[in-house]
Amino acid sequence: MSLTGTPFFVTAIVLAVVAVLLPLALWTRLRGPAVVRGAARLGMVAFAQFTAILVVFVAVNNTNTLYDSWGDLFGTTDHVDSAIDLGPDGTGGRRVADLPKVRQPFEAVDDPALGSGVQRTTLKGRISGVEAEVYVWLPPQYHDPAYRDRKFPVVELLSGFPGSPKSWFGSLHASEQLEPLMREGKVAPFILVSPRSTLLGDTDTGCANIPGKVNAESWLSVDVRKMVIDTFRAVDTPDGWAVAGFSAGAHCAAKLTVAHPDRYGYAISMSGYNDPGAEASSLTGRDPRLRHDHNPLNMLKAAPVPPPVTMLFTGDGRDGYQQGLDLRGVSRPPTRIDVRQVSGGHRTSTWVREVPSVFEWLTMRMREAPADNGPYTGGGGGTGGDEDFGAGAGGHLVGGHAGEVPASSRTRR
Repeated sequence: MSLTGTPFFVTAIVLAVVAVLLPLALWTRLRGPAVVRGAARLGMVAFAQFTAILVVFVAVNNTNTLYDSWGDLFGTTDHVDSAIDLGPDGTGGRRVADLPKVRQPFEAVDDPALGSGVQRTTLKGRISGVEAEVYVWLPPQYHDPAYRDRKFPVVELLSGFPGSPKSWFGSLHASEQLEPLMREGKVAPFILVSPRSTLLGDTDTGCANIPGKVNAESWLSVDVRKMVIDTFRAVDTPDGWAVAGFSAGAHCAAKLTVAHPDRYGYAISMSGYNDPGAEASSLTGRDPRLRHDHNPLNMLKAAPVPPPVTMLFTGDGRDGYQQGLDLRGVSRPPTRIDVRQVSGGHRTSTWVREVPSVFEWLTMRMREAPADNGPYTGGGGGTGGDEDFGAGAGGHLVGGHAGEVPASSRTRR
C-alpha cells in the first residue's frame, strides 16, 4: 500500500478507532495469570498510542509531502547510478549544446492534491548519472494558439529536506495560486519545473557534486535544464531561468545561481541558510572544505567577477532574513540581492502565503532587466522578441534602497 494518499490514511484511522474500542471491550474480560493480563493490557495501550501517532504522521506527511514512498521514509531509495568527477563546471568537459536532444515523454499526474495540469516523467541524466522523477506544469498561455511560436521563462522549484518534488504543487499549491495571476498578467507565464532533489535516501546532497557520492548539482543545473529546453518551448538563456526553494531548497537555489550565472539569472530563497552545516544530514556540511566551498556567502566573496544575478531572500531573524543581509553585504554590481522580512516561522504555512508575492517579485525583476539582457523588456504583457514571451506587467514590488524590498511590501508581525 502506498505511503501517501487516501487508502493508507483511511486504514490508519480505522486502526486508531479499533485501538480505542479494543480495551473498552476487553479490558475486564481478560483471563489468565496477572502477568498475562497486565502484558495484554500494556499491549493494547501501546497499540493505541502507535495508531494515534501513525494517524498524525500520515496527516502531516500528506499535507507537507515530506516522503513519497516507503523507501524515502526509511532512507533506502537511491537515485544515483554513477557519480564520476565532472569538473568545476559540472559537465565532465562535454559541451551540453553538442549532446543529443532529450525529448522526454510526460504523463498527466492523476492526483487531485497536486491540482490540474501537472505532468510527470522519469529522467535519466546523461551527465549526472542520476535517474529520478521531474514534475512540470505549463502556464495557461502555453497552449494558446496566439503564443505557439513563443518561448517561455522557467522556474526550477526545489523542496526542503526531507522533501518531495510534489511539495510545490501539493503543499504550496503553486500552480493553483499562480494560474489566475498569470491570466491577469500579474505574474509572467512561467513553466514550473520540480525535479527530485532528495537523491540519497536519508542524506541531504546539498545540491552538490561530490565524486563517488552524487552529482546533484549537474542533475539540477545541466540534465534537468537541458531536458526542459529540449522538450518544451522554454527560454534557453540564463535571463529566462530562475531557481526557487524553501529551507534546504532555498540554500540550493542561492548556491546554484551564484555558481552558474550562465544557467540561472534569478533565485528565490525562502527561509534558507548559507552554511551547509545548518542541515545535520548534509553531505557538504560534514566536511570542512566542502562546508566552506558550498556556502553561497564564501562563493560570492571568492567570485573573480560579480555574477550578473538577482536574488530574493525572505525569512525572519536567522531563518533566512539575516542570511540574505549577509549576502547583500558582500555583493557588488551587477549582483543584486533583495531581502524581505516575513513572519510565520520555518513552516509550510509561511511559504504557501509567500508564493504569489515572490513570483510577482520575479516577474517585476525580469521585466526591469535591460534590453540587452534578454527577452524581458516589455511591459503590459507585451513580448520582447520574435521568439521569447516577455514577462509582461507584474506585481507591485519595487526595489528600494540598496536592493531591499520597501517596508510597505513586507509582511510584518
